[in-house]
Amino acid sequence: MPEITPPKDEHRKEKLAAFDRLLTIMDELRLNCPWDKKQTLESIRHLSIEEVYELSDAIIENDIPEIKNELGDIMLHLVFYARIASETDNFHIGDVLNGVCDKMINRHPHVYGNITANNEDQVKKNWEQIKKKEKGNKGVLSGVPSSLPAMVKAVRIQSKAKGAGFDWDNKDQVWEKVQEELNEFKEADSNEHREKEFGDVLFSLINYSRFIDIDPETALEKTNKKFINRFNFLEEKAKTLGKDLQDMTLREMDEIWESSKTLHP
Repeated sequence: MPEITPPKDEHRKEKLAAFDRLLTIMDELRLNCPWDKKQTLESIRHLSIEEVYELSDAIIENDIPEIKNELGDIMLHLVFYARIASETDNFHIGDVLNGVCDKMINRHPHVYGNITANNEDQVKKNWEQIKKKEKGNKGVLSGVPSSLPAMVKAVRIQSKAKGAGFDWDNKDQVWEKVQEELNEFKEADSNEHREKEFGDVLFSLINYSRFIDIDPETALEKTNKKFINRFNFLEEKAKTLGKDLQDMTLREMDEIWESSKTLHP
């Protein structure tokens, strides 16, 4: 293994002290706070999911102070899980950190070993091959969590298939597939058939987004936020005109909607 010299970090002691402080506070809360003493791995699971979504919102908004806050909340949850597990001697935070360190070293042989990887695709391919071996040569898609949201799951499925060499050669081929799926959707003759074909359209569009380096989840969420901002503007403008949306014509609403685009592009 080549010797790795990490860059000088003038804040390393400060970081270690902060992490030690968090561990101490977690220990004290677990011993002295009625709410914290009551929690289990299962009881804080849904709270952790909420925190991750709040971090996602902050990232999309590029709200740096809020990103820092949400990272702290997530870090607290990670320490919380490890503290709970340590009480039954299953594992402690040191086991967690050493485990992920060992995993990263093993999955980066181009950094810590003698394997060569000159580009991102080679790194991803090596990663999937090593991961598959670690998990006992299970199927390529076996590592995709079943509970993932459908769009995120589609991205992971396609990425793992690519890692196994099953992929299109270029984006033009993928766009042709999108057009093919759109035509099949148009020709569908029942609700059941339309649902199936609509799913194929979405899957192919998500695949195309990968070829043009767009994250579909982020893109859709930004569109959601844009729509919300424009619709809120429409509601507020209607109020200033003394009108209710239900009483306005579509043409009247559309005129306000068009004006909202300058404020919320």
